[in-house]
Amino acid sequence: MSDTYLTRLAARLRELGLPDGQVRETTADLAAHLAECGADPVAEFGPVEEFAHRLAPEAVAPAPPAAGAETWRWTADTSVDEELLGRFGDEGWEVERVDALGRFVCRRDRERPQRWEYRRELVSRGREGLDERLAPDGWEACGNWVVYAWFKRPRAASEGPAAELGGAPPAPPARRVFFGRRFSALCLVVLGAVAAVLVRDGGDPMSGLGLLTGLAAGALLALGAAFALSRRR
Repeated sequence: MSDTYLTRLAARLRELGLPDGQVRETTADLAAHLAECGADPVAEFGPVEEFAHRLAPEAVAPAPPAAGAETWRWTADTSVDEELLGRFGDEGWEVERVDALGRFVCRRDRERPQRWEYRRELVSRGREGLDERLAPDGWEACGNWVVYAWFKRPRAASEGPAAELGGAPPAPPARRVFFGRRFSALCLVVLGAVAAVLVRDGGDPMSGLGLLTGLAAGALLALGAAFALSRRR
């Protein structure tokens, strides 16, 4: 099973433009990982096509926008992304993918915009048939970032013609970055701790205590963010 999966993955990565050397190195690392953990490759990494796009995001050329369409990219932390996706989906923005920087890449038809709805799922242990379970209800994968996957469906699936926006859609938001209060407060606390230690060490970031505290603060930020997000779920 894993040999077939990795063979298909290697072929797809080459089609996406990755050099042969990088493809061989990547598939060798993945084969070693699967041999060590004994996991099913589809459950561990997801479908071949989607995993290939995650491994080679810059090699995938986005489709050109349709005539009369507009595009917009934005990002948010996971304490506010679902709320914002709902708001922007109601304004006609369709998420096409999540890029390598974690930004939602959206487009909207200017002439006949329709409303979209979204949901986020935790995929830290593999997708485990998630796509297949959600597909009967009209959900389609539209992006991945770290341990999360996002799905979209047109509101027309549940609301019919009422899902189409009437009149001119609102202009794209001026902001492109949206961080919730919880995430911002956590960052400020960590930065404050680092600054306090640097002041104590005379402003030398490479002093023993300063360096260790900086590393510890970085780890704390990552763990704190993960904890906060898991509580949010």
